[in-house]
Amino acid sequence: MAHEVLMPQLGLTMEEGTVSQWIKHEGDEVKTGDVIVEITTDKLTNEVASEFDGVLLKIVAQEGEDIPVKGLLAYIGQPGEAVGGDAPAAAPAAPAAEAAPAAAPAAAAPAPVAAANGARIRISPLARKTAAKLGVDYSSIVGTGTSGRIRQADILAAAEAQKNAPAAPAAAPAAAAPTAKPAAKEAGLDLMEGDTVVKLTGMRKVVAERMLASHTEIPCVTQNIKVDVTELMKFRKMLLAETGRKYSVNDLILKATAKCLKNHPEMRVSFDGNRIIQRAHVNIGMAVALDAGLITPVIRDADKMGLEELADTAKDLATRAKENKLLPEEYKGSTITVTNLGMFGIETFTPIINQPDAAIIGVCATENELDLDDEGNLIKKQVMRLSVTLDHRLLDGAVVAKFEMDLRDMLQNPMSILL
Repeated sequence: MAHEVLMPQLGLTMEEGTVSQWIKHEGDEVKTGDVIVEITTDKLTNEVASEFDGVLLKIVAQEGEDIPVKGLLAYIGQPGEAVGGDAPAAAPAAPAAEAAPAAAPAAAAPAPVAAANGARIRISPLARKTAAKLGVDYSSIVGTGTSGRIRQADILAAAEAQKNAPAAPAAAPAAAAPTAKPAAKEAGLDLMEGDTVVKLTGMRKVVAERMLASHTEIPCVTQNIKVDVTELMKFRKMLLAETGRKYSVNDLILKATAKCLKNHPEMRVSFDGNRIIQRAHVNIGMAVALDAGLITPVIRDADKMGLEELADTAKDLATRAKENKLLPEEYKGSTITVTNLGMFGIETFTPIINQPDAAIIGVCATENELDLDDEGNLIKKQVMRLSVTLDHRLLDGAVVAKFEMDLRDMLQNPMSILL
C-alpha cells in the first residue's frame, strides 16, 4: 500500500490546518525532503516536506480545505500501487466471509466524535470547550469543518445567533423569496450580478475567528487619553542628531510602554476560565498589518532592552512577519499589545483585545493643536491620543487610567524613557 501523508501538528495548540497550495501535483515524482504542500495554521504558512520517496499518487485534501491534525492529505507510493481510496473497489472480489472485517475500519472513520442524544457528532475539543463555556447546544449545529466537523467558529456563530434570537422572525420573509439563489439564501446574502464569493481561508480566517471570540467573550471598555508629544518630537530629532539613527515614534512608544508595564504589574494579567494569571515578563505584542490579515509578533522582556535593541528587535520581527518567516513562539505569549494607526491619520479608534492579553494600546495620529500658555499667549503644540481597550473582567477603569497617566507623563517628558 502507498504511504499516507497526514496533516502534521505544527504547534502544541494546533487542531487543524488549511491546505494553502499544493507544490507537487498528482503524478509528480517526490523525494524525501521535497516540499509537497503549504499549510496555513494559526497565522503562518508552513511548508510540509515529504517523508517518502515515490510518486504523488493521489491528493485527498483540496486547496482551501480545513483538515484536522493527523487527517489525510495525500498518498505517496510507487506507480500503480494501491491507495486507501482504492480499497473499497477491491472488496467485491474478496470472499463474503471477509467482507465484515473489511467494514470495521470504515465504521471507525468517524471515531473523533461525541455521542449526544444518540447521534454521532464530529466536534473539535476546542469547540466543545467553547460550547460549554458559552452554554451552546451543538447537537443541531452543522459544522463547517471537514466532513461536517464542528469548529470553534461554528460555536461562536451559534452563540452570537442566540444573543440576537428575538430578531430572527424578521428574517423569515427574505428566506421565503422564491427567486433567491440557493447559495445566497444559505449564506443570508442577497447576491447581485457580478458579485463574487471567496471562501474565508488562511490568515484572514484566523483573524476573523480570533476577533469574534474576543468581541464575544470579553466585556471591554475603551479609554482615550490625550498626550502632548511636542517634546517627544523634539527628542526624536535630538536622537537623530546625536546618534545618526532615526527612531520611529512607535519605537519610543514601545520603550515607554515597556517601562510602564514594569512599574504596573497589575496590567500584566491574563484570564483563564476561573483563574487570573499574573505574568512575570514584560512581553509586548506589536500589531503588523499584512495583505492577508494581521499578525502580532512579540517583543519578549522588552523592559530589559535599551532603545536601540528594542528598535532593532521590532524592525526584525516586522520584517520577518511580512516575509512569513516568524516561528510560532514568536507571536505568542504577549502581555499587552500595541497597535498603531497613526500613520493613516486615525484620530481615535476602539482596538480589539488580542487574547489572552488584558489590554491593547491603540496609537493614533499626531495633530497640531492651538493652546494658551501660562501667560495667556497662543501657542501651537502637537498632540496624540492613545486608545486603551481593557478586559473589564480583569481590570477596572481606574487601574488602567493610572497606567495611562504614567505612560502619558513619560511621553511628555521623553528623557525619562531612557532613564
